[in-house]
Amino acid sequence: MQLPFPAAEAPDDLTREAGRKMFAGETEFLKGVVAMNGLPDADRPEVCFAGRSNVGKSSLINALTGRKGLARASNTPGRTQEINYFTVGESHYLVDLPGYGFANAPVAVVEKWQRLLKSYLRGRVTLRRAFVLVDARHGIKAVDEEIMTLLSSSAVAFQCVLTKTDKLKKGDLDRVLVQVRDRLNKHPSAYPELVITSSEKGDGIETLRAIIAGID
Repeated sequence: MQLPFPAAEAPDDLTREAGRKMFAGETEFLKGVVAMNGLPDADRPEVCFAGRSNVGKSSLINALTGRKGLARASNTPGRTQEINYFTVGESHYLVDLPGYGFANAPVAVVEKWQRLLKSYLRGRVTLRRAFVLVDARHGIKAVDEEIMTLLSSSAVAFQCVLTKTDKLKKGDLDRVLVQVRDRLNKHPSAYPELVITSSEKGDGIETLRAIIAGID
């Protein structure tokens, strides 16, 4: 019997090359957005990355693009306070959403981020998929459930990406996968495959590139 939410398989040669070519071109930081009227023109498909503070979003984006300093990584939760847009050639946008949960910021600032996030998810017509990053050491937490519920209510398809899997032994990862699959079963907008990654070791990066390249 096949498990629900199986791990995405490694891409075949054709899809791997499509992903490689997409990210081998120019990838640039476009702008940071603090209000909906600052969003760039909705002239191409985009995918966004959401996750708790310190889940490894910046490291994953840097690994995908092969540029270590493209997205700013920080040990300070809540440093990403804007919706950050990156261009991938002339075909797609990558969007780094503000980290949620445990943000080291005043309550009013956090509430402003949350309002912006909700407006973006509900109003961006070119958003094709959200990638919800989950720290493999902890599994899905309550704050992750909140963003997944918001995505489902906003009719945005999301795919779960496990990060930092190099920090776990296989047996520990298997136990986390049981919990993740159980929680995802409750969300109708969850895409039926997981992506298992390690930005440090490069695991799953080719797979995620191929997935993004196939989204139009």
